[in-house]
Amino acid sequence: MPKAKEAALRALAIDDTLGEAHVSLAHVSFLYDWDWPVVEREFKRAIELNPSNAEAHHRYSHYLMAQQRIDESLAESKRALELSPIDLNLNVHLGWHYLYARQYDQAIDQLNKAVDMDRTFADAYIWIGLADEQIGNYPDAIAAFQRTLDLLPEGRPEAQALLAHTYAVSGKRGEALRIVGELQDLAKRKYVSSYQIAAIYAGLGDKNQAFAWLEKAYQERADGLVNLRVEQRFDGLRDDPRFAELVRRIGLPQ
Repeated sequence: MPKAKEAALRALAIDDTLGEAHVSLAHVSFLYDWDWPVVEREFKRAIELNPSNAEAHHRYSHYLMAQQRIDESLAESKRALELSPIDLNLNVHLGWHYLYARQYDQAIDQLNKAVDMDRTFADAYIWIGLADEQIGNYPDAIAAFQRTLDLLPEGRPEAQALLAHTYAVSGKRGEALRIVGELQDLAKRKYVSSYQIAAIYAGLGDKNQAFAWLEKAYQERADGLVNLRVEQRFDGLRDDPRFAELVRRIGLPQ
């Protein structure tokens, strides 16, 4: 991320009217620096320079959701899709918006549209799985996450963690802990987000372990932390003072 920021700043030094560079700077400031005034300024500048930049609207919607500005996020999500209607990522992204807005039927409908466009697009199944989990449809959620893993030759730690969380909330504690062990072994060879492991422990009802892993996520500046205020998997932690303190340290709205 620091290298990405350096490259974005170098691009802007060459040409301050380059909208894509403003998007890149905003994105790093959002996911890593948590510098919220810079994020807002840079996304708005990017859209001002090029209102037809679908990626600028897409990334800006992520920031707006993290700030719990739900209606604004939806408007940006829809605008991005209007500008690039056959983009698979943007079709999935609208489903992502509905998921975090807790509109699960709409999320599933939109994500199924993306699957109809390409049944091998792994990311669609991740969000379908999350939506199914939230409505208590655990068998379909497990099948969706397993489908994601089948489509990714080397797997993906996030998908494994999401599968483990569904096992946890559906009462399959042993299966969830087995995956935690696999992820910790994997972390010796490649990056595994502590945020995702924290979510598994939250699903298991182990608050102390969940907060211990959230603290590790904070130290590594895991990108998932920007969604802490809207992430359903941490709903069980919200009444704990440690949650409010972490939100304050990240700088998200209370």
